[in-house]
Amino acid sequence: MCGIVGYIGHRKAYPILIEGLQMLEYRGYDSAGISLYDNKLKIKKCAGKVSDLKKLFKTSNDKLGNVGIGHTRWATHGPSSDKNAHPHLSNNKKITIIHNGIIENYTSIKESLIKRGYSFSTDTDTEVLVNLIEYVMEKEKVKLGKAVKIALNQVSGAYAIVVLNTDNPSEIVCARLGSPLAVGIGEGEYFIGSDASPFLKYTKRCIYLNDEEIATISTKGLVLRNIKFDSILTPEVRELSQNVESIEKGGYDYFMLKEIFEQPSSIKNTFRGRFKLDTNEIKISGIENNIDKFLNARRIIFISCGTSWHSALFAEYLFEELLRIPVEVEYASEFKYRNPIIYDNDIVFAISQSGETADTLAAVKLAKENNAFIYGICNVVGSSLTRETDSGSYTHAGPEIGVASTKAFTSQVALLLLIALDLGKKMNIIDSEKYQFLLQELYNLPSRIEKVLESAKLIEEIAEKYYEAPNCIYLGRKYNFPIALEGALKLKEISYIHAEAYPAAEMKHGPIALIDEHMPVVVVATKKGNYDKILNNVMEIQARSGKIIAIVTQGDKEIKKLANHCIEIPEADEITASILATIPLQLLSYYIAVKKGCNVDQPRNLAKSVTVE
Repeated sequence: MCGIVGYIGHRKAYPILIEGLQMLEYRGYDSAGISLYDNKLKIKKCAGKVSDLKKLFKTSNDKLGNVGIGHTRWATHGPSSDKNAHPHLSNNKKITIIHNGIIENYTSIKESLIKRGYSFSTDTDTEVLVNLIEYVMEKEKVKLGKAVKIALNQVSGAYAIVVLNTDNPSEIVCARLGSPLAVGIGEGEYFIGSDASPFLKYTKRCIYLNDEEIATISTKGLVLRNIKFDSILTPEVRELSQNVESIEKGGYDYFMLKEIFEQPSSIKNTFRGRFKLDTNEIKISGIENNIDKFLNARRIIFISCGTSWHSALFAEYLFEELLRIPVEVEYASEFKYRNPIIYDNDIVFAISQSGETADTLAAVKLAKENNAFIYGICNVVGSSLTRETDSGSYTHAGPEIGVASTKAFTSQVALLLLIALDLGKKMNIIDSEKYQFLLQELYNLPSRIEKVLESAKLIEEIAEKYYEAPNCIYLGRKYNFPIALEGALKLKEISYIHAEAYPAAEMKHGPIALIDEHMPVVVVATKKGNYDKILNNVMEIQARSGKIIAIVTQGDKEIKKLANHCIEIPEADEITASILATIPLQLLSYYIAVKKGCNVDQPRNLAKSVTVE
């Protein structure tokens, strides 16, 4: 959600900024802008895409300067428009700012500044913040870094900001609270980004700012301080392992399709180093180092949002069946506000692909205040979640650029199954035969996904028949219910078709009224687990002339007689068959969205990393 780039050094800033913004387009945005300094400040911004912004830089003179900042905005305060796009400028025309997040008390600050003679031309909270910084500089007679520090101690909310002052254009000031910010370190130059992708081609050395940290950056160096205290901090410099190629399309039309086809390798990466089939050994350091916490846990609570919430729901079925321990699954966005009961021997699993989901981070902080043990499941190394949790595991799915999550989801559920198996063995709950069998099933998962991907052409043909449908219903039982929810979410996210998912038995309690000859119904009907029951549900749909698209186990005969279309997956146990069934649902959504002419990687109104509550 929103993207930040910045540069100060010996290179021309414009190409770095514009390429950086393009690298951050996956985060979701509706307007874009750049500030460049070359003896004077140049600001160009517009509603629309980065490609529209590029058209505003008509001459080479527009692109001059060795320092600059850029931004892609996802509208919060005020609609998407040219005036509301970032960067924003202070009243004295000297200070320019870009900002991710929300300043919650901006209204009262704005009223105070208006009384002091300040005027405002936008609807944004960001323009309020830049003028507060100007006011502090003039009133306190301090430099930019000190003024930013004082101003941020007067605001509440979340932010990642980058600020440039034309009176001293040889330095940039940046700070964060609750919204990610990374600084790339080169030779006599610095790069700034919401994540590392904008500067990977220039440097692999990186600093991730922690909450309430402020950095003053010039070509001479970087000084890091705490926002509340004035002591100088020693930054932790990380050596990044990812490369530019990992965040390029690699010949695919869309990142989403690339990431769907990457799932055999992403799941292998999730498993790598964590289990050995020949010795039946699982080794997950986050579990091993805290095993007493798990052995003495009263219950497990999962907190997450969106796709990660579906992973958590899958884990509820999994953990209760395999570990026989009570599990609750909570929407992180609701958890903080309903005064939840949390015990000090609870274990809270927080799941987030990006590790920057604001609702999840807020829920984690609440759980920590109540002395629960927090275990994070995350894909992004160095993210905020990894610093807030007591322990955790990375999914190692690799960069996921498409806004609609695919490989991150399957890596999450695969890792959660591995964790459940490990705990089940350590708790002496899972018998050795079942443990060995499920470990073998996990080992076979990547090759079976490769087999499912061979059905892509068939799924594209099915999509051709249904891409104009206005509604769709998804059904599944037990482990397949969270998978059905995820399938419906994917269709909604990228094709804008209204889709709902239900436990299959719930169909007759209301949703069956919607079924007629125009209603596509996607049924996850794998052979293991309540097959006879789901077969009856399919019969009920057929009796009402619904169009049935069924995900079935290879060799299925009964449902094939009833369904309009069948997509086969390899024979597998009940649990991993559900993971396999995810792949056709992803492909179906993808091909329907493409047929409709939708922007698959950047669906409207959505952001990859939701950094505001």
